[in-house]
Amino acid sequence: MAENQGTKIQELSLEAVMGERFGRYSKYIIQERALPDIRDGLKPVQRRILYAMNQDGNTFEKAFRKSAKSVGNVMGNFHPHGDSSIYEAMVRLSQDWKLREPLIEMHGNNGSMDGDPPAAMRYTEARLSQISAEMLRDIEKNTVDFVPNFDDTDMEPTVLPAKFPNLLVNGATGISAGYATEIPPHNLHETIQALLHLMAYPKATLEDLMEFVKGPDFPTGGILQGLDGIKKAYTSGRGRVMLRAKTAVESLKGSKEQIVVTEIPYEVNKAVLVKRIDEIRLLKKVEGIAEVRDESDREGLRVVIELKRNANQEGILNYLFKNTDLQISYNFNMVAINNMRPENVGLKQILVAYLEHQRVVITRRTQFELKKAKEREHIVAGLIKALSILDDVIKTIRASNNKKDAKDNLVAQYSFTEAQAEAIVSLQLYRLTNTDVTALQAEAKELMAKIKLFELILDNPRELDKVIKKEILAVDKKYASKRKTVIQDKVEQLKIETEVLVAPEDVVVMVSKDGYIKRSSMRSFNASDSLENGLKPEDTIIYQKTINTLDHLFIFTDSGNVIYRPVYEIPDYKWKDTGLHLSQSIGLKPAEKILAAFSFKDLEQKGNFVLATKEGFIKQTIFDDLKPGRTYKSRASQGMKLKTDTDKLVQVDYVTDEQLNDLFVLAVTHGGYGLRYLLSEVPVSGAKTAGVKAMDLRDDFIKNILLVSGLEQVGILTQRGAFKRMAVSEIATTSRARRGVQILRELKRNPHRIEFVSLLAVNREDKLSVLTDKNETIIIDPYEHPASDRYSNGSFVIDVDSQGTPMSVSKFKTTE
Repeated sequence: MAENQGTKIQELSLEAVMGERFGRYSKYIIQERALPDIRDGLKPVQRRILYAMNQDGNTFEKAFRKSAKSVGNVMGNFHPHGDSSIYEAMVRLSQDWKLREPLIEMHGNNGSMDGDPPAAMRYTEARLSQISAEMLRDIEKNTVDFVPNFDDTDMEPTVLPAKFPNLLVNGATGISAGYATEIPPHNLHETIQALLHLMAYPKATLEDLMEFVKGPDFPTGGILQGLDGIKKAYTSGRGRVMLRAKTAVESLKGSKEQIVVTEIPYEVNKAVLVKRIDEIRLLKKVEGIAEVRDESDREGLRVVIELKRNANQEGILNYLFKNTDLQISYNFNMVAINNMRPENVGLKQILVAYLEHQRVVITRRTQFELKKAKEREHIVAGLIKALSILDDVIKTIRASNNKKDAKDNLVAQYSFTEAQAEAIVSLQLYRLTNTDVTALQAEAKELMAKIKLFELILDNPRELDKVIKKEILAVDKKYASKRKTVIQDKVEQLKIETEVLVAPEDVVVMVSKDGYIKRSSMRSFNASDSLENGLKPEDTIIYQKTINTLDHLFIFTDSGNVIYRPVYEIPDYKWKDTGLHLSQSIGLKPAEKILAAFSFKDLEQKGNFVLATKEGFIKQTIFDDLKPGRTYKSRASQGMKLKTDTDKLVQVDYVTDEQLNDLFVLAVTHGGYGLRYLLSEVPVSGAKTAGVKAMDLRDDFIKNILLVSGLEQVGILTQRGAFKRMAVSEIATTSRARRGVQILRELKRNPHRIEFVSLLAVNREDKLSVLTDKNETIIIDPYEHPASDRYSNGSFVIDVDSQGTPMSVSKFKTTE
């Protein structure tokens, strides 16, 4: 015995066991739980609910019954799962904002568009809706296959007869193992018209069918955009369209307006949508919304977005379409069970499968009715014959011992069949009148006509289709309703003007060398001491200017990177605060410094950036090449390619198209050489290029490159603390990439080297602030020192022994 039991033990790998078990489980939930059948459009739980309620007489012409009774009936007889899953499925079948034609009517709270849960099943009452009768019609006439229920105590249908294409009309949503389905609801009249056309023209193309089925028809209405997406979905089962709310603008007193939403996209939670719009108002993500109200009642949906005076209603609406569920993308994923297999199905495939199902249903029903008619005709013929020899029949019956003997005698003496003999002995005495013979003869004639018709239907496919057409037209006439969803050919591209998002306001923007950035209101700036800018002592201001929140800021780093920020996206700080470091949103190298910043009114500028590097490369790049991309918030773009790790950007300038032919490039090296040539000699190249040679450097490096007209003066500060003011004209114009001329006199011992060079304002308002390595700040007035020629080393302004060596220099303006 023990040996026999031992042989039943199998050694299997975990992979094999899991694979086999999960495969069976997957097959079950795909076929028996989550996906609808292509023929009746129902999942098993939905089919069982409708069948059980119909079997229980809980139909539309009778009174409502407690939902709990129906749920218990379904659970006890057909669906051995939790009562909550059955009740949820029943509730969904009753929700007119989820189904185009609800299959169940429910009294009580059956949920809402706000996502409110339905009342418990002990409180609600339900019955089948009138159109459900069409789903179940003729189910008792052997029209569909039945299988035993889970405990073999009853039989349940594998599919319903479905007198209308429910899969398309009510759609389906479900997730199973490896498959999901998303089939939108459609208009009943349109689908029936397409079906009739397909019956008349079996080779009809998708374009022909789409003359009738324009697209989905959601119970919540809305506007559907994207005919291409619909066509793609109807071809392959997959496609993407945009679904937006139906809105209107109403005028109010005082030049005010309000946006009124009367239809929202399918399966969008209205309460969450209203809350989201109100959050946008509170956070001021868009300017101009005064109040958001949900005024929905039993008359219908109505969400009001009240606007401030003279608000841009079109821009606000576009913003809401783009940033809330007032507009959603709807993705078709039309998967259904076809011949026991999950398939991606298109419009024609669904209609063909449904039509084939109807032909099977009508054929089986006709066979059932033909059999019944023949059986009855046989009985009627026997009764007519019996009445014609009534006295003999009575005599024979009276002479018989019992019912069985009477039947046997009738069969033996008068050639009646067993069935006819049964009908005769069961005949009631009142039927033995002359009128009943007439009635039987009329019934026999009617039965013969029916039999002839049934045989014609079964023998001729055209007659079969006539029956289908007649019945489906009756459904169409009785239940057709107008389309709710408007179909639009193209998806509208939403353009949101910045003015809609931002209140135009003048602000002070500051960018520091170490990478701090902030904007401050004019009020905060004016209330603070301008020197209390929140920066560390060793940090310096690269850019400080009063600009508008609608302006655009381009920030260049010495590593050749460009950071773009719309001014309204720059964090708002008090002027005395340090601000936000750029590295918190964009990755910067540890030693990367800010070199320059430029602001523009718009992104349609016609001009060039001029960029130059320490190791002697220069280029021009047009403004369009540095326009921000999608990832500007988190990633810097490249403004200039640096050929070596040691190279750095030393200067960035911006010139308009009008200035291009009037400017010179003045290149100045650390070793004291200067070279001047026309800017037009510098070619224009892309953002990711390295440029061309600016100057013949040899062992030197470029300290700065200035764009000059030739009439300016420059200020030069050396590492020994000497300052020199010199006219640009001292450096003669030559060609690009040359060595240039000396602009400092070379000394044998401790020669001067240029630490800083800058253009000086003609109106003498520029002052220089020098920070030394001993943390001393020295202010230099350039015009206190006489102009020098290019051979001079200037005059000493800093005692490097006592005050320290210059570390950084910044130029600032005075209004004295």
